[in-house]
Amino acid sequence: MGYVANVTDPKWPSASSLLTTSPRSERVNVALVGLSTFATSVTPRSATSSPVAIRRALERFSTWSYSDEVDLCEVMALIDYGDVPEPDAETVRERLGAIVDSLDASIELCVVLGGDNAATWHALSALASTDLSQWGLITLDAHLDLRDGVSNGSPVRQLLEAGLPGANVVQVGLADFSNSSSYAKRARDAGITVIPRDTLRFEALEGVVERALEIAGAGGRKVYVDIDMDAADRSVVPGCPAAAPGGLSADEMRRFVRRVASDARVAALDLTEIDVERDSEDQRTVRLAALLVLEALAGVWRRK
Repeated sequence: MGYVANVTDPKWPSASSLLTTSPRSERVNVALVGLSTFATSVTPRSATSSPVAIRRALERFSTWSYSDEVDLCEVMALIDYGDVPEPDAETVRERLGAIVDSLDASIELCVVLGGDNAATWHALSALASTDLSQWGLITLDAHLDLRDGVSNGSPVRQLLEAGLPGANVVQVGLADFSNSSSYAKRARDAGITVIPRDTLRFEALEGVVERALEIAGAGGRKVYVDIDMDAADRSVVPGCPAAAPGGLSADEMRRFVRRVASDARVAALDLTEIDVERDSEDQRTVRLAALLVLEALAGVWRRK
């Protein structure tokens, strides 16, 4: 089915009401930035903006969290800094840097909406400026993203070469038959901690997140989290070109994001690898991404 507008109900605030253009002094503030990269994707994809689609999908959800018994519209604000124009241009990190410099001091978390995984390289580079050594990285991804060259398959390799310490990189959810022995060796040689998909079948997800945070955030460093939507099962995210059968459930994706965002060391989180034009008619990929934005906000609230 196509998009159907919500009926206006003052007693049922839409999650889109969280979006605002300036920080709110009486609320917890989270930044939102769109970075719809696509041009260097290993799998050709459309240029249709995922950030625009995700913002619109927020209209389909409310602001009430039963788990925490909190109404996000009363305590949170999602400060929308808009979309970065020409996201694949060479000057994108300069424009991202200008946005980073303009972020209000009250911002608890910066949420970046991709785009393909090239957004991770651009966004973390801009946030870290010239010193990636003070950051850690957690990826929830079916792939290592350590490929040669410059593409959505190379952001982790590019970050390592730019100074991100491999010892503070944790990659969760790696799938069988979605990587290569050469790049697995590259991960080992770099000192990256890899937690494959099978581990999540036998260990509590929250415990895995805690271990990842301790490694990535060691020494008090800031942590960037890349949520690659193709870590989910292909039936859940048909709009992710590289998703495979046997991935994470929507619930596992949601639990991971809420738990990781609840840690104050996490300064930024991205959602990547959605091609809106490949999504199903019921918009299940984009809707899950919108839910993950709300899970991130709920996680930040738990910091309080």
